[in-house]
Amino acid sequence: MTDATSADLIFTKGRVTTLDRSAPAAEAFAIKDGRFIAVGRESEVMVHRGPETKVVDLNGRRVLPGLVDNHLHIIRGGLNFNMELRWDGVPSLKDAMDMLRAQVEITPPPQWVRVVGGFTENQFAEKRLPTIEELNQVAPETPVFILHLYDRALLNGAALRAAGYTKGTPNPPGGEISRDAKGEPTGLLLAKPNAGILYSTLSKGPKLPFEYQVNSTRHFMRDLNRLGLTGAIDAGGGFQNYPDDYAVIQKLADDGQLTIRLAYNLFTQKPKQEREDFINWTKTSKYKQGDDYFRHNGAGEMLVFSAADFEDFREPRPDMPAEMEDDLEGVVRVLAENRWPWRMHATYDETISRALDVFERVDQEIPLKGLNWFFDHAETISERSIDRVAALGGGVAVQHRMAYQGEYFVERYGSDAAEETPPFARMLDKGVKVSAGTDATRVASYNPWISLSWLVTGRTVGGLQLYPSRSRLDRETALRMWTENVTWFSNEEGKKGRIAPGMLADFIVPNRDFFSCPPDEISAITSDLTVVGGKVVFAKADFEKLDETEVPPAMPDWSPVRAYGGYGAWKAEAKKDNALRLQAVACGCANACGVHGHEHARAASGKLPVADLKAFWGALGCACWAV
Repeated sequence: MTDATSADLIFTKGRVTTLDRSAPAAEAFAIKDGRFIAVGRESEVMVHRGPETKVVDLNGRRVLPGLVDNHLHIIRGGLNFNMELRWDGVPSLKDAMDMLRAQVEITPPPQWVRVVGGFTENQFAEKRLPTIEELNQVAPETPVFILHLYDRALLNGAALRAAGYTKGTPNPPGGEISRDAKGEPTGLLLAKPNAGILYSTLSKGPKLPFEYQVNSTRHFMRDLNRLGLTGAIDAGGGFQNYPDDYAVIQKLADDGQLTIRLAYNLFTQKPKQEREDFINWTKTSKYKQGDDYFRHNGAGEMLVFSAADFEDFREPRPDMPAEMEDDLEGVVRVLAENRWPWRMHATYDETISRALDVFERVDQEIPLKGLNWFFDHAETISERSIDRVAALGGGVAVQHRMAYQGEYFVERYGSDAAEETPPFARMLDKGVKVSAGTDATRVASYNPWISLSWLVTGRTVGGLQLYPSRSRLDRETALRMWTENVTWFSNEEGKKGRIAPGMLADFIVPNRDFFSCPPDEISAITSDLTVVGGKVVFAKADFEKLDETEVPPAMPDWSPVRAYGGYGAWKAEAKKDNALRLQAVACGCANACGVHGHEHARAASGKLPVADLKAFWGALGCACWAV
């Protein structure tokens, strides 16, 4: 075996779902320089074993291609992850309030306790949100901000004071500050119909310093890896400025610390100046600039503010203003002329059909063929609009927002209208490019298995059956929506999404078999082994010793991530980390050590040369010497 054909890694004795139609199943595969070089029978793959090859026995476990989210606000989410108490997956309001109470106890002023989306009241056994009175009782002095989807935010009295909301504060355009009989703010903020008031209020809270944001983003990626994610397309976000708010992710890319492959879209920032934004960006940024880990992917999801139809199904559908078409055409022409693809947020068919009028008009002068543009969300897209999208060579990226808002949609429009909202099965039947994602971290959870469960079972996280069998997907098709199909949306077809020779070596070993587990267990799947580019970025259970990624403890030391981890991890982590949380409260030092947290006794009694303070600090960055 020559060095040129000798593998770095070989995995054997697995049940490998390749999604390669010419060879759909395998028992072994070999990896070299971050790509699959052989996939098939063990005897065929083992010819690539060399003296330095590491061989891993999968012991009959199911292997899947790594999951790729078609719409994730990972850059924005990473900057804030360590500050946020996540209620994603928490089964009862009682559990959620217990977590909140514990977090309030250790959050120092002037910091806020924030629960920023990713959950719905319908997931709770009590089927309700906390009251403002309950929040004030739990946190009389610490500001508490709770974002529920994009329909409302709950603020306790301390948060109202911190945000500066008083009797004299006017309602902003598109939002409402709920008031009592005396005109005083109650603590309830409503999106009517857009989420501007929710964004702007959240932005009033303290931010993490740069080094903490780097740490925070690494922890967010780590939790995504734990759930089996190996890639994502970032959709920008409100109050996310380019390039300033991209400095953290750029540093991680430059330092080789990304564990999620990331394609990013640029989201317009200034109402009435959208065209100028994109003219400037097309001059300073090049489409596809970057590499296989971090690369530019075009424009959106917001192209113009006048076309933003927020999906609050508790409110009537908003009508877009008359200037929408002119605003949109100005931007789309700039993008088409520069051959930049775009993604466009659009919830309702009324918005989609008007946007298609613009796209068709531009296409007559500047052909859109080959641009891989697409609509995001498209919950109520019509048959006619689907055909128009197909004729223009576009696509539709769906997300599992209905898993969190299905109850509200049914309440307003009826169960019949919800049976194909969005009509992903019908779009696939018509040959339209369709893929799946989450739209996390605010309007839904970032857990990809919630989306896969929704596609297969048609149920909301609250248990409501939305879709009949004709509107649901079989498991293989659903998996393709999260792997192979997404590559069209990031212009990476033929590079990833399948386990096949020449493809990027991104794969996972889920903790239960996706293809045979009961349907109601799909949402509970996590990954026991996640590999990106041939590097193990997350491993536990049988594979724990393979993990090559070490992330320092979450910063700051009061971060909710230290006690509760990420999605669903609170169930196991809360008990295990309760002692650490108590150490943090009782510890007299100003900061946790970056290596040991507050476990200074363990550090002092270890074998590391802690007595040589200068050398120890220089080598490991440990602050235990400062106790």
